[in-house]
Amino acid sequence: MSTIQNTALQRKRFKPGRSRRGRAWKALSRAPLSAWFGIVVVLTYAGTALFAPQLAPYGEAQVFPEPFAPWSADFVLGTDQLGRDVLTRLIYGARNTLGIAVITTTLSFFFGVSLGVTAALLKGWVDQALSRSVDIVLSIPGLIFSLMLLAIFGSNVWSLILIIAVLDSTNFYRLARTSGLSVASMEFIEAARLRGERPTWIVFREILPNILPPLIAEAGLRFCFVFLTISALSFLGVGIQPPTADWGSMVRENATLITYGDITPLLPAAAIGLLTVAVNFVVDWFLTNLSGIKDGH
Repeated sequence: MSTIQNTALQRKRFKPGRSRRGRAWKALSRAPLSAWFGIVVVLTYAGTALFAPQLAPYGEAQVFPEPFAPWSADFVLGTDQLGRDVLTRLIYGARNTLGIAVITTTLSFFFGVSLGVTAALLKGWVDQALSRSVDIVLSIPGLIFSLMLLAIFGSNVWSLILIIAVLDSTNFYRLARTSGLSVASMEFIEAARLRGERPTWIVFREILPNILPPLIAEAGLRFCFVFLTISALSFLGVGIQPPTADWGSMVRENATLITYGDITPLLPAAAIGLLTVAVNFVVDWFLTNLSGIKDGH
C-alpha cells in the first residue's frame, strides 16, 4: 500500500448516522456533573429566550405607576426606575442579549474561519496581508476599539453586531490559520492537489473536517467573551439601547438600589455570571473529550 493511501486510511473521519449519535449519547452518559450542570443551565437560558413572550408576566416596555416598587405578588422582583417589571425585563433580556451574542459569534466564526483557511491554503502574499491586518486590529484594546467605532457608526443593534463580529473574528482567524497550515502541509492534501481537486473541494472535504472540533470549542469560549462585551457596552450606555431589555443596562439602571440593601441590581449580574460559568463547563468537557484525556473522578 502506498504512503498516500496509508495516510488517507489513518485519517479520522466523522461518520454520520446512527453510530455518530450513539457515540454522542455515550459521551453524554459519561459526562461529569459540571458538564451536566452547564448543559441544563444553557438549555434553560435558551428556552427562556425562545419563549420569552409566553413566560414574561408583562410587556417588555410596559410601565407601571410605581417606580422601584418592592417585591410583591404583582411584581415578583419589583420594578425598575421607570416602573417596569424587573422579572419581565430579565426574561426579555435573555432573548435580546443571548440572541445578539449568538448572531455575533456566528458571524465572527464565519469571517475568521473563512479568512484563516484561505490564508493557510493560498499562503504567500495573501497570508501576509491578512495576518498583518489581523495583527494591527489585535494591537488595539477591543473594548476601546468598540467604543470608538460605536461612537462613529452609532449605537444601534446592527452596528453592535457587525463591529464586535469583525473584531472578534481575529481570534477565529488565528486558530483557523494555524490549524489549517498544519493540515495543509500533510500528504493527503498534496495528493488531492495532484488529483486536480479544486481549492473549494480541498477546503470543505479535507481541511475543515480536520480542524472543526477545536474551532467549535473556541466558538463556545468566544461566545462568553462576546456576551460579556455586549453586557459591558450596555452597562456603559453604548450597547443595546432602551427600551430594549438588556442585562448590562439593567445593572446600570438599578445600581442605586444597592445603597439601600436591595439585591435587585445583582440579579442580571448573577444571570450573566451563571451563563458564563455554564458555557465554560460545557466547553471544558468538550475539550477534554476532544483531547482524549480521561477524568478519573
